[in-house]
Amino acid sequence: MIAPQTYTQLYRDTLLNDVIPFWQKHSPDQEYGGFFTCLDRTGNVYDTDKFIWLQARQVWTFSMLYNRLGSIPLDGTPLEQRADWLKMAQHGANFLKKHGRADDGSWYFSLTRDGRPLIQPYNIFSDCFATMAFGQLSVAMGNEEYAHIAKSTFDQILQRRDNPKGHWNKAVAGTRPLKNFALPMILCNLSLEIEHLLDQALVNQTIDECIHEVMDVFYDPDLGLIRENVMPDGQFSDSFEGRLLNPGHAIEAMWFIMDLAARRNDLALVEKAVRITLDTLTYAWDDVHGGLFYFMDSKGHPTQQLEWEQKLWWVHVETLVTLLKGYQQTGNPECWVWFERVHAYTWAHFPDPESGEWYGYLNRQGEVLLPLKGGKWKGCFHIPRGLYQCWQTLTKL
Repeated sequence: MIAPQTYTQLYRDTLLNDVIPFWQKHSPDQEYGGFFTCLDRTGNVYDTDKFIWLQARQVWTFSMLYNRLGSIPLDGTPLEQRADWLKMAQHGANFLKKHGRADDGSWYFSLTRDGRPLIQPYNIFSDCFATMAFGQLSVAMGNEEYAHIAKSTFDQILQRRDNPKGHWNKAVAGTRPLKNFALPMILCNLSLEIEHLLDQALVNQTIDECIHEVMDVFYDPDLGLIRENVMPDGQFSDSFEGRLLNPGHAIEAMWFIMDLAARRNDLALVEKAVRITLDTLTYAWDDVHGGLFYFMDSKGHPTQQLEWEQKLWWVHVETLVTLLKGYQQTGNPECWVWFERVHAYTWAHFPDPESGEWYGYLNRQGEVLLPLKGGKWKGCFHIPRGLYQCWQTLTKL
């Protein structure tokens, strides 16, 4: 076993001296505002469309880092550089505030470079990440307008949660009603992100409902894994969607649950989250080439996702966070063994020591499939958040 402090400096230095500087240098659009996220290997912009998910996630990332690290002693990162983190967050927030919302207050999916809407606000996760962004920035700046944007958007999310896509839903109502794991999963984290803006009773109610959904409704005790889609009553649907497993989603959700369990001093909930994590890893680990599969079928059938065997950046970095939190909260040695295995795979394949930041997409063999550093889905979020979470948890160890 390698001592935790050996890893601590690696995660800290990579965050502060590699990943964050990459996005500071290459992503700001100084002409129209907001951020470029479609960046090639060296940081050149290859597409100028702006995706609300990624704009908001980057605002959140720089706001969060400023709030938690902006004024504390930190080797190698001068205070004036950390002041630039807040400027970055404001830069993105100004663009979002000006261009991001439809007339009803919901958030578009994507915009042109200069802020004209491209895709309608069908995707509730644009709203989720806008809530996170303005919630964190309101803390950094004490800005009531930002707080109102976060709170009003969260209220709309709760109103839409039973039918997230609304009239943009392509499914025929009633034939095969399914609900998806992603929204209750993210609400576990989102409710804590803006707790300072919410009534405590609403926070507790939302947390109770999310824990129940994640750990009782979507978790299948017979399978020992979390399903990505279930019938409204939680029953299994023997269909492509019903058989679908998304190991990265399941494992990421477990560190959200661990944070909630720690808040409530609920050791039994932590232990259950650890067990689900370890069972998912055992099921989804590629014993031939290493790494975690992106999608799987619970009955071993072919998936409809052709990218099922790819190895993705966010799956692996979120797994590292979950394993460290599980080890820190329970001392379960299996968590540490798995952490070292996933760490070795992740750091051997995803970071780009020549051009900075991390690759996002590998083939099954672990070779770089796409050399981009950012795109429609990959931006300044999972890697910096994961590096920060790992660094902080390792420090506690």
